[in-house]
Amino acid sequence: MLTRFLFIFCLMCIPFIAEATKLPQLTPSIVTAKINEIMKSHASYKQLDTEVMKRTLQNYIELLDPNKTYFLEIDISQWINPSPELLDQVLADYNKSQFLIFFQIHDKMIQAINRRHLLEKEIDLQTLPKHVSVKEFKDLKWAHSEQELLDRWSKIRALQIEASLKMSDDLKEKALQRIAKSQTKYEGEILDTNTVNRERKVLTNVLKATSSALDAHTAYFTPDEASQFMIHVQQRLFGIGAQLRDDINGFTITKIIEGGPAAEGKELKLKDRVIAVNGEPVVGMDIIEAVDLIRGEKGTPVTLTVIREVKEEDKTREERKDIVIRRNEVVLKETRYSATHEPFGNGIIGYLRLYSFYQDSEFSSAIDLAKAINDMKKEGDLQGVILDLRYNTGGLLTQAVEVAGLFITKGPVVSVKDHTGAIQHLRDLDGTTAWDGPLIILINRASASASEIVAQTLQDYGRALIIGDDHSYGKGTFQTFTLNTGSENAVNPEGEYKVTRGKYYTVSGKTPQLTGVISDIVVPGALSELDVGEKFAKYPLQNDQIKENFDDDLSDVPFTQRHKVRMLYKFNLQQRLTTYQPFLEKLKHNSVHRIAHNKGYQALLSDLKKESDDSEADIAAEQGFDDSTEQTSQSDLQLNEAYNIMKDLIMLEYVAKGTPQA
Repeated sequence: MLTRFLFIFCLMCIPFIAEATKLPQLTPSIVTAKINEIMKSHASYKQLDTEVMKRTLQNYIELLDPNKTYFLEIDISQWINPSPELLDQVLADYNKSQFLIFFQIHDKMIQAINRRHLLEKEIDLQTLPKHVSVKEFKDLKWAHSEQELLDRWSKIRALQIEASLKMSDDLKEKALQRIAKSQTKYEGEILDTNTVNRERKVLTNVLKATSSALDAHTAYFTPDEASQFMIHVQQRLFGIGAQLRDDINGFTITKIIEGGPAAEGKELKLKDRVIAVNGEPVVGMDIIEAVDLIRGEKGTPVTLTVIREVKEEDKTREERKDIVIRRNEVVLKETRYSATHEPFGNGIIGYLRLYSFYQDSEFSSAIDLAKAINDMKKEGDLQGVILDLRYNTGGLLTQAVEVAGLFITKGPVVSVKDHTGAIQHLRDLDGTTAWDGPLIILINRASASASEIVAQTLQDYGRALIIGDDHSYGKGTFQTFTLNTGSENAVNPEGEYKVTRGKYYTVSGKTPQLTGVISDIVVPGALSELDVGEKFAKYPLQNDQIKENFDDDLSDVPFTQRHKVRMLYKFNLQQRLTTYQPFLEKLKHNSVHRIAHNKGYQALLSDLKKESDDSEADIAAEQGFDDSTEQTSQSDLQLNEAYNIMKDLIMLEYVAKGTPQA
């Protein structure tokens, strides 16, 4: 048995896309053993069944041909629509560490690659289709004929050549060579006749396909992928501080890390499409290779050649730019929080933007927010606080508890039910609040995990009004990630895995799983028309409920200690409040009226409805929900309306109390 420890990823949605370049040291028996390890810890599945096998077969085929450009439906119909008898056989073989079916699918992929080589000869580069959009490759069905495959490859070639034409002459040919090289590399790994490599490739895909068949967040990582994943955990690297999305015609900038070299240089923009790095074309390159080119030693320069869309009146043109950025250490935690305030009446309204739930030896999200609130109180009469959790995809569970604790006196914050069914309650214990006045939490469909704990808990207690998109992301599960304990940060040569261990629930007993946190007042934003959320992921766990815990019975505390804990704990508990209820309908009415009569807001809503599957949808769903809008009170309509609602709330409370407001 491997000596291991489990690193708990407290409720963080971490985007990760990688392709293995070094095959893990797998054997059939190791595959079975790893799956058994995963299932012992999994929240729902304790053993493989035919439904998981059906998903596994589908996943396996999609791993081989993710863009549906190799297989014909007839090639794989017996596996994508398997009979009960076939599923029984696959399951029985799997439990005996026999993977014959998966080797057969692999062999079928080899035939499909050879067919593609023949089709490639039929592509006429002089008559390629024009004005091809990347969107045409979204939600493709399996092709029914070789002509359909040929059409798809022709469109891909058109996209790639169109991208190369944006390059200088000396880069154009290199770009096309790079595309061919990348494709040859991918196909070469499958065509490899070395029996050991072939077996490891098949078994790697079997592990990936099976683990991801359990739920939306369980996953197997090759050693290379695990190392990349740990960069997100450690949240530090040397580079430029930007996230990329791998598109057919280059790599699109989907996030610029605040405080990183790219952000400080101010030249690189969201949606810029990188086509070369230091003069080396990256169109068609594996994303890991492209990222490796961009990263480098601290203080060294890197030149990105990008294509940028520029809007001019009624048309859009593309321009090519070379942007030089000096590499530096990128500590992802530096994008932590921001705090501002603006005057209102005879006081101020405070604004806190929390980007993640973090903690290190010196700082934490709760400590920083508490200090920011105290600083605001020194600036003036603090009359209300807006806590902005949009695009906040989570972080440390303990920090979710402490941040919620800034706004309640004492009591349960979140309950965790693990794979055994055991429930543990996590409580705020200090009995004090940093702010007990009017509180608005601003969310969108990308607010996930720890953000949802804070928002829903404070909503449960009646301490905060939740406004923003109609609901948040809907991730109510937590995962653990395996690490080899042989040495610091060592990666197991057999690979690592991330497994969903259970769900979390707030004090009301509800989990945001699938449903998300439901806003009290809906204020649409940039993501409000997009299909973003857990319910759109593959095989998500279902929503359920546990007993509410407002009257904390300390049932998870050992009986022998319960009396002593009760004496120290059960006073000054946070009560359920109805503070905002008398004003809610008026606040909604005023907000709807303002939005309806705001021409800028109506133009935004109209644009969002025109096309909900544009590049912003991809950014949101695939790359960690980068905030593609400028989040300032001047340009952020959603935030502007949050301020308006807070001002209404303050005024309504003053009127209700009979206190005049200057």
